[in-house]
Amino acid sequence: MIKIIRSLFAASFALLLVLAFGVSSAQAKTVEVKLGTDSGMLAFEPSTVTISAGDSVKFVNNKLAPHNAVFEGHDELSHPDLAFAPGESWSETFSAAGTYDYYCEPHRGAGMVGKVVVN
Repeated sequence: MIKIIRSLFAASFALLLVLAFGVSSAQAKTVEVKLGTDSGMLAFEPSTVTISAGDSVKFVNNKLAPHNAVFEGHDELSHPDLAFAPGESWSETFSAAGTYDYYCEPHRGAGMVGKVVVN
């Protein structure tokens, strides 16, 4: 009887380890970037995000529309269409490590620029 209990305990412990370490590390995450700050500034909030390869950035129109996000030298990541409605959003997934600079076309002159750092 004790052998059966030990076997069940060992199997349960092994399953717990697999679930704790195997599942959580395999899931990609999504980071949100607001287009326009809560206080109404023409800026991305946050202006710099750091993610891992395979993660996504969700861009959400917040204030003082219209906004977009154009990535320097990366047309495949750019969203040149303007977001006018509050809450309008889109996501981009970053598969390769590197630093990706982007800007809002209508507000670039006002300093609305951002950066995605992918490890």
